[in-house]
Amino acid sequence: MKTIINTDAAPKAIGPYSQAVMIDGFLYTSGQIAIDPATGELVEGGIEAQTERVLENIKAILKAAGMDLNNVIKTTVFVTNMEDFAKINEIYGRYFKDNPPARSLVEVKSLPKGALIEIEVVAHK
Repeated sequence: MKTIINTDAAPKAIGPYSQAVMIDGFLYTSGQIAIDPATGELVEGGIEAQTERVLENIKAILKAAGMDLNNVIKTTVFVTNMEDFAKINEIYGRYFKDNPPARSLVEVKSLPKGALIEIEVVAHK
């Protein structure tokens, strides 16, 4: 049976989807962009600020599911500018220090609300 995960500590869904779904010990998050859950607005400050906000949103969803970043087994990262790769890696590496998950990172033409980065994760409890 699937369980829908929602928390006020992460941005509300901006469409007909859940923040995350858990089934058989696996958690699948929807893609998170850099929306501040307190304001509902996209954060300013460039790729660094947006990457941090996205990862904080993911941490909040994981916490609501009784998990943390150590439970993440796979991430998929979407960026609008591959030239931001080094900056993203620097911040991403602060969040996933030991035993980092598998990852894909792809450049896309655009993201919702003009975001620079979107990340989705798969985690296991």
